[in-house]
Amino acid sequence: MSLTVKEQFRYWGVAAVVFVLVLWLLGDVLLPFVIGGAIAYFIDPIADRLETMGLSRMAATGVITIASVLLFVIIILMVVPALIAQLIDLIEVLPQLFRDLRAFVDERFPSLLDRESNTHQMLATIGETLKARSGDFLQGVLGSVGSALNVVILLVIVPVVAVYLLLDWDRMIARIDELLPRDHVTVIRTLATDIDKVLASFVRGMGTVCLILGTYYAVALMVVGLQFGLIVGFIAGLVTFIPYLGALIGGALAIGLALFQFWGDWVSIGIVGAIFAFGQVIEGNVLTPKLVGSSVGLHPVWLLLALSVFGALFGFVGMLIAVPVAAALGVVARFATGQYLDSRLYQGVSGQDVE
Repeated sequence: MSLTVKEQFRYWGVAAVVFVLVLWLLGDVLLPFVIGGAIAYFIDPIADRLETMGLSRMAATGVITIASVLLFVIIILMVVPALIAQLIDLIEVLPQLFRDLRAFVDERFPSLLDRESNTHQMLATIGETLKARSGDFLQGVLGSVGSALNVVILLVIVPVVAVYLLLDWDRMIARIDELLPRDHVTVIRTLATDIDKVLASFVRGMGTVCLILGTYYAVALMVVGLQFGLIVGFIAGLVTFIPYLGALIGGALAIGLALFQFWGDWVSIGIVGAIFAFGQVIEGNVLTPKLVGSSVGLHPVWLLLALSVFGALFGFVGMLIAVPVAAALGVVARFATGQYLDSRLYQGVSGQDVE
């Protein structure tokens, strides 16, 4: 005998509550498994493509693992040291940048920074605090990163989890499909397919867009000669998955640094601004339409809300699952809307739309 709708809601509601509680209580423990699962999902199409070329699943996983290790070593040797060095230099030079800003404002707008005014004293206090605390801030940031993503997680657990999940991915999906409730298997499969399409378009597509734009910004800014161009490009590329935010944050940071470094050289400052303007044009007209598509259905405000809510509730793990959950909820909401429009609740007794 099949369960009533009320009973099904009760069972699935209890399951959802248990899932949220487990995620909330074991967030830090689940972190390497969430990251490993995300990596496996991200590169599963590559493994499928290698299988169609004649390799076994184990051989395809081995090829991907070897290539990933080589790429990781190259990044560690070539990019990470320069990135860390620029980050350290940026933190060390912040007090001097602030003093230059104060001198500039004092020279151009003396009435705003009278030395006896509260504004001037506040800026002086902030500058001294930055100078005294810059080293402590760097140590604190590095310490926080080390505690949240320690070496064991990054170098051992995450790769092992990713490899095992990638190796068994197709079998896991088939097993999950066998466990679906038979009365709703068609609907669940349809929703799962739509969610996978959204995630594939957004996560894989925007990941590629972020990588391309981050590389472009970093290389272009370093060619212009902007100090800390690598770290500015890294930051701009990292937040590009939220439309306009990457160009806004990276552009503001780059132009602000350019004003200090190239003050009076308006051509160089204009080139820095043009770099981000050109990047935004390429992103909106070429990269995003080609790599992501227009049918993803993840609005920037919806993404910001999901990241804020899940980050506040579940910490870093919550931010990792925010995009998949937002995509799933968006697909379910569109399905529910379609069901509502086909129902008598919307159409009324006559079944006709009321104009």
